Amino acid sequence: MFGISFSELLLVGLVALLVLGPERLPGAARTAGLWIGRLKRSFNAIKQEVEREIGADEIRRQLHNEHILSLEQEARKILSPVQEPTKPVEPVAEHSIAPAVETTPAAPTPTAPTEPAPTPVASPAPHDPTLPPRAP
Repeated sequence: MFGISFSELLLVGLVALLVLGPERLPGAARTAGLWIGRLKRSFNAIKQEVEREIGADEIRRQLHNEHILSLEQEARKILSPVQEPTKPVEPVAEHSIAPAVETTPAAPTPTAPTEPAPTPVASPAPHDPTLPPRAP
């Protein structure tokens, strides 16, 4: 946490043993532990109070919801069918140069009636807000 290695901690322990002596060292370690615990608790309480005052939980929820909404929008863009723009038809020139030889019109060829192609039905997205909720 503070970048203290084991050898540095051992050195601090040896100095404390020499300064305090073997009789007072356990009591001093116990007191130091109690003070460190109190400091940690007070810092955590202050941190929680500040977060409550600024509404950090609400901000986190809003950011999370916005992230989810952006993911849904991206998924809809990916899953929605891509509509290609139609090409404009080139106009045919009315005054085209005709050949010098006269031709007789050919008989029209019979054509079979064409059926329109079936249009694919896209299923709605599972989280579409415009749809009513589904029963389980």
